Amino acid sequence: MVIVFKKGRLRYNIRMHTTATPPGPPEGYDLGGSDETLSKLREYFARFGDVYRVFAPARGVYDYVINHPDDIKHVLLSNHRNYTKGQGMDRVKILLGNGIMTSEGDFWRKQRRMMQPDFHRRVIARFGELIHEVNEKFAERWAAHAARGEPINLTDDTSELTLDIVLRSIFGGDLDRLERKLGANPFEVVAKEQNRDLKFAFRFRSLSKLIDEVIEHRRAGPGGEDDFLSMLMAARDRENDTAMTNKELIDEVMTLIVAGHETTAAALTWAWYLISAHPDTAAQLEAEADRTADGVLALDAAESLAFTHQVVQEALRLYPPGWLFTRRTIGDDEIGGYPIGPRTDVFISPYMLHRHPEFWSDPEEFQPQRFAGVDAKERHRFAYIPFSVGPRHCIGENMAMFEMLVHVNRMSRRFRLKRADDRPIELEAQINLRPRSHLMMTVEVR
Repeated sequence: MVIVFKKGRLRYNIRMHTTATPPGPPEGYDLGGSDETLSKLREYFARFGDVYRVFAPARGVYDYVINHPDDIKHVLLSNHRNYTKGQGMDRVKILLGNGIMTSEGDFWRKQRRMMQPDFHRRVIARFGELIHEVNEKFAERWAAHAARGEPINLTDDTSELTLDIVLRSIFGGDLDRLERKLGANPFEVVAKEQNRDLKFAFRFRSLSKLIDEVIEHRRAGPGGEDDFLSMLMAARDRENDTAMTNKELIDEVMTLIVAGHETTAAALTWAWYLISAHPDTAAQLEAEADRTADGVLALDAAESLAFTHQVVQEALRLYPPGWLFTRRTIGDDEIGGYPIGPRTDVFISPYMLHRHPEFWSDPEEFQPQRFAGVDAKERHRFAYIPFSVGPRHCIGENMAMFEMLVHVNRMSRRFRLKRADDRPIELEAQINLRPRSHLMMTVEVR
């Protein structure tokens, strides 16, 4: 039982439990990245609230699920050293190797320290021209579709656009060299192949040979590239001044490609879906876009687009691509007043958190203005975590937001998008949260 006292907008909890374990369903269920898990999380939250446990038959253990920002802060920040990555990481490691998304302990801390400066705002600002050029290329494509009266496959286009940006930001001119040598973009499988199964993992990991070739080509050359790979190669461990090995570089590059592409592509797809369904929002975006200057949009200018920023934030609230993740206890802990033992998986769902009725009014409604004014300032800091929080928050957050702000602004300046059909959108809740079927849009030149 939890007794809650409120004074103004402050919340005081006195947690009084009659049992040593949290509530939960009598039936077992194996939580994981699946559409059914999302449905179960909705059901269980309605039945059991902020902390509950679910028996996992396949592993013979109980998994814990937490939904309150205070508990999420405890796991991801206050007591993060007592937690490692949880269930599902073995499958991700097959795909990404031992990059910063999957690595742990001292090795993870070393890699994170070496990489963090490369994602500072002043570094991300260098990619403004690249982001502009890629968006201009897709604007020409959209204009051609509009002239022919043909819809665009928005799902495919956002996937190709974000992949182009992430690859060119990593490899620079070497991407063109590989395309000329091989006759095609060797990494296009990331956008073309939707399934993230073992077959895809094998095809993707086979690209490590090409990355190794690029690394060796650069080691033998004069250098001069201004991209993420060159920065990673130049990074040094502050304790012993050593550089990353080729294997370490490959794993980090693989991680940047997948993580930097898929989440941003999904977020942009959801953003356009929501914009097209709300004409007033589209009109406000167009008005803000019309007030911006032509040409390359700098990072500071992109971040100053107040309404565009609110729209992107609200899209990430309703449909966070990283909709579910886990942590595993190392030693004993207490969450929400309940004791929890070592090696217990704790599930956190930003999708559910972002709909918590205690922190979000009309949580199912699309309301960009909720990210402006008093509500945004007074909301619990840990009620909104589209990029996670704490030491393991997404290292590419600044880059992803830069890409999304520029894209929505530049395209709103030139086009108006509308759904090409009115079929209901079904969620596909696998590794990332995305529409199950391709989102088709008609394009109107403004």
